[in-house]
Amino acid sequence: MTSTPRFSAEPAYSHGQPAKTAIIYCNLGTPQAPTASALRRYLAEFLSDPRVVEIPRFLWLLILHGIILRVRPAKSAHKYASIWTNEGSPLKVWTEKQSQHLQALFDPQQIQVRYSMRYGSPSVSQVLDDLKTQGVNRVLVMPAYPQYSATTTASVFDAVYTWGLRTRYLPEFRFVNHYHDHPGYINALAESIRAHWAAHGRAEQLVMSFHGVPERTLKLGDPYHCECHKTARLLAQALALNKDEYKVCFQSRFGKAKWLEPYTEPTVRELGKQGCKSIDIVCPGFVCDCLETLEEIAMEVKAAFLEEGGSAFSYIPCLNDNPFWIQGLQDIARMHLSGWPQGASPAEELARSRQAALNMGASD
Repeated sequence: MTSTPRFSAEPAYSHGQPAKTAIIYCNLGTPQAPTASALRRYLAEFLSDPRVVEIPRFLWLLILHGIILRVRPAKSAHKYASIWTNEGSPLKVWTEKQSQHLQALFDPQQIQVRYSMRYGSPSVSQVLDDLKTQGVNRVLVMPAYPQYSATTTASVFDAVYTWGLRTRYLPEFRFVNHYHDHPGYINALAESIRAHWAAHGRAEQLVMSFHGVPERTLKLGDPYHCECHKTARLLAQALALNKDEYKVCFQSRFGKAKWLEPYTEPTVRELGKQGCKSIDIVCPGFVCDCLETLEEIAMEVKAAFLEEGGSAFSYIPCLNDNPFWIQGLQDIARMHLSGWPQGASPAEELARSRQAALNMGASD
């Protein structure tokens, strides 16, 4: 026997109101402050997601609440404090700025652009509630993840579906699965690296570091590994690099399970041991600078390379508010918005529609 769903109260509806379209640009999330208590709340939400940790639920929750949330928040808070800005978390700052710049390329009377966080605030459900109150009935969900993974992209979609379970009158949804090979994305990466080389010179090796995921996800059918390598290949082609001039690796390993290899820090250490004196490192899978790029790569991995004999380490920032990337974002969005009306319906047409509804007994 199935239970009756509990729907949230619907906002007031008036016949003849114009159709509205919105884009939700969703990133992973961030704690509200670089403190142990804020990290505990954030990690509890993040690591409780079964998309993120795919081991038996009961066992994982015992580990999470019995060990990890007792130890990790304080360590993570110290790391976050090292990259925190006056405006707050870099990831939230850049995500908000990207959404604002994207909005500037669209007529707000036709398309609203909002950002959300999968974990933390503003949540996907909060943004959807607000858009629905404003009468938005078409929503394009665009994750800030160029490469698709069930651990990230699919989890964003889960948040939308969960919101839909308590909503009676659903908007029309479209979802962007990935854009790992979109020309606008690849071009933005290439232009960012060229600009860095023009300003700082070019190192012996370009290291492309992507966020890691457990290796078993690849065997279970996740396309993430393949899409990372395709991004790297297309980027290398755009930069006219030979295979021996760049490396592809994976960072941010968590736990004892085997993750996608090669790992970033050991790769960089080996380059130093082999006599490589200079490297440039870029993180193509991150479109916003964050803890994993500013602390893990620009601090920890840099120290590892210098420790092994390297002399020059350059971290190339994420795309952030790079104008090539903002244009690329718009190109991706327009591709997925194709077919949805972009202009407002004529006032006369809306008035006729409203009058017809009133004639049939509608109260408003």
